[in-house]
Amino acid sequence: MSVARTWSVALTGIDGAIVEVEADLTKQTPDFRLIGLPDKALGEAVQRVRNACDNSELPLPRRRLTVNLSPASLPKQGSGFDLAIAIASLATEGIMDAASVAATVHLGELGLDGRLRPVPGVLPAVLAAARAGFDRVVVPESNRREAELVDGIRVIGAGSLAEAARFHGASVEVPEVEPVALGAAPVPVAESESLDLADVIGQPEAVEALQVAAAGGHHIMMSGPPGAGKTMLARRLPGILPPLEDEAALAVASVRSLSGDPVTDLSRTPPFEAPHHTASVAALVGGGSKIIRPGAIARATEGVLFLDEAGEFASSALDALRQPLENGSIVIHRSGLSAEFPARFQLVLATNPCPCGDYGVRGGSCTCAPFAIRRYHSRLSGPLLDRVDIELAMTRVSVAHTARGSSGVTTATARDRVSEARARTASLLRDTPWRLNAHVSGTWLRQGPYAPPPAVRRPLDNALARGSLTLRGYDRVLRLAWSAAALDGRDRLAIDDIGRALFLKKGIRT
Repeated sequence: MSVARTWSVALTGIDGAIVEVEADLTKQTPDFRLIGLPDKALGEAVQRVRNACDNSELPLPRRRLTVNLSPASLPKQGSGFDLAIAIASLATEGIMDAASVAATVHLGELGLDGRLRPVPGVLPAVLAAARAGFDRVVVPESNRREAELVDGIRVIGAGSLAEAARFHGASVEVPEVEPVALGAAPVPVAESESLDLADVIGQPEAVEALQVAAAGGHHIMMSGPPGAGKTMLARRLPGILPPLEDEAALAVASVRSLSGDPVTDLSRTPPFEAPHHTASVAALVGGGSKIIRPGAIARATEGVLFLDEAGEFASSALDALRQPLENGSIVIHRSGLSAEFPARFQLVLATNPCPCGDYGVRGGSCTCAPFAIRRYHSRLSGPLLDRVDIELAMTRVSVAHTARGSSGVTTATARDRVSEARARTASLLRDTPWRLNAHVSGTWLRQGPYAPPPAVRRPLDNALARGSLTLRGYDRVLRLAWSAAALDGRDRLAIDDIGRALFLKKGIRT
């Protein structure tokens, strides 16, 4: 047999494309060539595969060996193709079951000693293989638990090239090797369980606004002096969100896998990302010169992105949020390559009234120059703020309540209330493509079957006529009003819901 083929997966963003790895052996001058648009890391697979085969007592044939990665026009990056290249190359001499090799997807990087090393992105790669109809995949032993999160596909974990070859019928001795370990797993912090909303003192309006935001998936900005509780509230938002469903949990785990984080289980807790204010645009949106990695925006998908001290972020980094906030995804373009990541998150901004934090604060003494205050606020551009649903002005807490639960709302109570509101919203939107109020089309809100009558929307129309709102802001107030109504257990808008939403959006009192 001179031609053998197997399969691997090329990842572009969170999506995977099946790649046919085809090896051909000819009676020409001994050589080993890899074709099919490989990148630098993949081009070096030739030497890794050769040494790994020799050290596994599976030497490559001493003839011309050509390995093609098809489709040739698809860019391919990284070392995750090593195992597939080695298996296809060895199969050209007929030492393995060709049918078994051709029916299996292979993922993994080879060490020079023949051991299989874990690679990032195994979960989205196995998902792509399952969706393409494959029912078997071989992965490094350290990635096995991650791959097993995908239903409907058999996962074989291998510690070495010899072990993978013997699975396909090769007669080779499998050495006892310690599987190459994943990177150090992050210490799990169950913040949603340890941080309770009842710990927030003296901010009942902010606690209620946080529940409205959670009920509808709305973005929120909190402005107030240091110590008002902005960070406390933001860190408690994931705890009052409902647990992630299967599809959302897989998306979150896939992004974590692409980021290189160890994935051993399917977490149902919404993620929480809080990048430092010195973060660059690339750190927020993702990127890379060769392999495109997800940024904080993608890692926060299905959860919360918290930007503390938002006024200290670079204007370019903040403006980079505008397109993901509108579309729910982020597309990163590089020369000859583009990658798309999910970016459906709740944005929470926290900012002080000025650089020192005391401007306009009762009892405070602001030392900032007027131009410094203007420059501080100008970083939060109008188009960005127009995409924020709730603009909450917070004041300094003046009375300390020492009893836990003094705010009157616990995380468990708020979570139940939010879950009921989301279920009511999903029932109203059951014949539409949306499930959360924050995602509903503005046209549908204004002209659909649930459009409010003129008497109810009058305060909103007046605000639009005065120029207090843009049309985008008008739609966002309507979405907020529906979330407030759902949180109160009602299926119809009342004029009070509009007034409450106007206050949450712009501080407008009706």
